Amino acid sequence: MEPLGKHMLRTEPESFFDILEERRRSSDISYALRTFSAQPYHGATPPSVKVLNRMVLESQFLRYVVAEVAAESGEPPECVKEEAAGILDEMAQNLQLSFIRLLGFSLSKIFKRLFRSIWVNEDGLARLQQAIQEHPVILMPNHRSYIDFLVLSYIMFTYDLSIPVIAAGIPLMGMSLIGEIFRRSGAFFIRRVIGSDKLYWAVLSEYVRTIVRTGFAPVEFYVEGLRSRTLKSLTPKLGMMQMVLEPFFKGEVYDVLLVPVSISYDRVLEETLLAHELLGVPKPKESTTGLLKARKVLEDDYGCMHVCFGKPVSTRALAQGRVNRGQFNLVPRGLPLNASAELQEFVSGMAHLLVRLQEKNTVLSPWSLMTFTLLQSPQGVDWDRLTHKTLWLRTLALRFGAHLNWPAQLADSEVMSNSLALHRSIACCEKGRVQLVDEAGPGPVTQEEAMFRKASTVLMCSSYRNQALHVFTRPALVAFAMATAATPGKGEQ
Repeated sequence: MEPLGKHMLRTEPESFFDILEERRRSSDISYALRTFSAQPYHGATPPSVKVLNRMVLESQFLRYVVAEVAAESGEPPECVKEEAAGILDEMAQNLQLSFIRLLGFSLSKIFKRLFRSIWVNEDGLARLQQAIQEHPVILMPNHRSYIDFLVLSYIMFTYDLSIPVIAAGIPLMGMSLIGEIFRRSGAFFIRRVIGSDKLYWAVLSEYVRTIVRTGFAPVEFYVEGLRSRTLKSLTPKLGMMQMVLEPFFKGEVYDVLLVPVSISYDRVLEETLLAHELLGVPKPKESTTGLLKARKVLEDDYGCMHVCFGKPVSTRALAQGRVNRGQFNLVPRGLPLNASAELQEFVSGMAHLLVRLQEKNTVLSPWSLMTFTLLQSPQGVDWDRLTHKTLWLRTLALRFGAHLNWPAQLADSEVMSNSLALHRSIACCEKGRVQLVDEAGPGPVTQEEAMFRKASTVLMCSSYRNQALHVFTRPALVAFAMATAATPGKGEQ
C-alpha cells in the first residue's frame, strides 16, 4: 500500500499577498470595526458558548466517566460532576467578536512595527473558506514563536473567516488581563501535565469532540505540542489528534478536514531566548509584567513573515481501506473509544503527514541557506565564497522543491547583504570576511560568560539552518546510500 498521503507531498508554488500593505494605507479603527460576515459550518448559526458547555456536561460520555470515577473514588457522583464543571470552567474559551476586534486593532499596530510584511497565500484562504462551510476544519500550524498563537486569528478576521478556537497552555491563562483577553479571543486552556487524571481527560476530550461535532468553530492546535526551541519539526503528539478525529471514526460527522499551516519568519522574535533555554537557562514564566518588559522588541526589525495555508487533507479519503469503521458500530457513541493498533497507526501516520506538509510549504529565507556555510567556517568565510556556496545551495533547494523568499528584482549580492544586515546580532562582514559575532551584553565578562555568549550565537545560527534541513535530509540519505553501495568492499578490491 502506498505510504499515507504520499501524493500530497508534491506541492506547487502559490502567489502570496502582503496583508500589511492595506493596513499601512488605511485606518486600523475602521479595519477593526468593519462588518464581519463569516460563513459558518453548513450555514447554520453555531451554538452559544453557554449551550456548548452544557452539551459537554450533559453528554452521555461524561456522565459515564463521572459514574466510573465516583465508583472508583467512593465520592458522591454529584461531587465528581461538580469537579468536572470546575475543570470545564477553567478550560473553556469564551469567544466574543468584540475582543476579536480589540485584538485585530492591537495586532495591526504591533505587526506593522515588527514586520516589513506578512505574506499570505490567498488561494489557500479561498480553499479554507470553502472547507469551513462543508466540514469541520482543524487548523494545524507549526509552532516556532509566540506570534503563531495570534497571527492565524488575525488573518482569518481580516478575510472574514470563522475565528478558530485555539488549544493553549494553561500558563497563558495566569497572565493578568492578557489571559482573559486570550480566552475571549477563542483560547481554551489545557494543563501541561495531565497524567492519569481520568476526569480531566474525559472533560477535555468531550469538549474538543463537541466543538468538532457541532461545527462551533475551526479548531487550532499545534500537533508538535510545544514550541520548537531548535526550529526543527518535533515528533507529533497524538492525544489531541485522536480527539479531533474521533467524531469521524464514530460516524458523527461525514469528514474532518485537516489544514496544514506553515508559518515562516525571516527572523524569530525569541531567537535569543530560545538559545538561552537550550543552554539550560530556565524559561521565563509567562506574565503580563514580563510581556510589558519585552516591549523593546517593537523597536527592532524582524523582516517578513510568510503564512501558507496548505490544501485541506480529508480524513475520510485517507482512511479509505486503512481503517475499518464498522468496529465502532458495536460500541454506543457516548462510551469511551478504545483505540485499536490499526487506529493508533492511522492517527500517527496522519500526524506525521501533517508535519511533512508543514515542512513542504515552509518558505525559506536566504539567511537559512547562508547559515550552512557560516557554521562550517567558525573562523569566518570570505564573502565571495559565502556567495558561491549559498547560490549553489539555492539551486539545489529549488531542484528539491523548496520555496524560497529570494526577491528576483534584486541582485543576489544585495539579497544576501540585506539578510546579513537583518541578522547583524549573529554575524557581520568586515573587510570582505563574514564571521559570527558573540552575543552582545554588558562587560567585562568572565571566561564562562564569554563561552556562553559564543555558544548562544552558534545556537541561534544553527536554529535558522535547521529551518532548511528537511529540504536536504532525504536527498542526502539517498546520496549517501548510493555512495556507500558504489564503494567496493575489502573482498572486491
